[in-house]
Amino acid sequence: MIADTRTNAGVDDISIYRKLRVFGNDGKRLIVIASAGSLSTTQAALQRLARGVLNPETGEAETLENVDDIFSAALAAGRAIRASRDAMAGLQQDDISYDTTFLVGGSIGGEPTRLFLVYPQGNAIECQPDTPYLQIGENKYGKPILDRSLRYDTPLSEALKVALISFDSAMRSNLAIGLPIDMVAARDGMCSAEIERRIDEDDAYFHDLSSRWSVALAHARAAIPDPPYWA
Repeated sequence: MIADTRTNAGVDDISIYRKLRVFGNDGKRLIVIASAGSLSTTQAALQRLARGVLNPETGEAETLENVDDIFSAALAAGRAIRASRDAMAGLQQDDISYDTTFLVGGSIGGEPTRLFLVYPQGNAIECQPDTPYLQIGENKYGKPILDRSLRYDTPLSEALKVALISFDSAMRSNLAIGLPIDMVAARDGMCSAEIERRIDEDDAYFHDLSSRWSVALAHARAAIPDPPYWA
């Protein structure tokens, strides 16, 4: 899972805020949450999760520390988002959106790693072989890279490279996306992260990747014959 850190309320109001959070990571449970949307709703939902969100089926308060599996974590996150949105309903004015969206993924107790997209309404969908990735936030500029390159059986190291290229492409076209980038990678069924890293302006690999991708695109474009449509 990868997330940038840029938030802005205008071209002259840009700040950095962590959007990727890791819970557990102790060999017994790994829960990773990425967020996009309203910062206030995100913070409120995470606070509700930390205090405990009532599960109407069991009557018990659930936190990320006591849920039994990743599906339950996604459902608890959805209830926390929905409750936070409802609490802010009376504050909505001037077309300000209080929506937030989560990606919730990981493994608890060695279960197969799962990834869910949790919508502002609280419902969730799971990443599946036919849809090998999930994306939230400003996605239109980096999405073509993912669509052309990712498959369900893409090796983890290759997927990470593709994701970084996607972010690099998005940052060139959208000022709302920028460094630093936070990333977490874990293998299937693992309850601890293999990679947990922040990529900033001084990251040598990311700069090299960006440069190589630009050169590769230039060579690929030059190798394609010109359109034969001229008179």
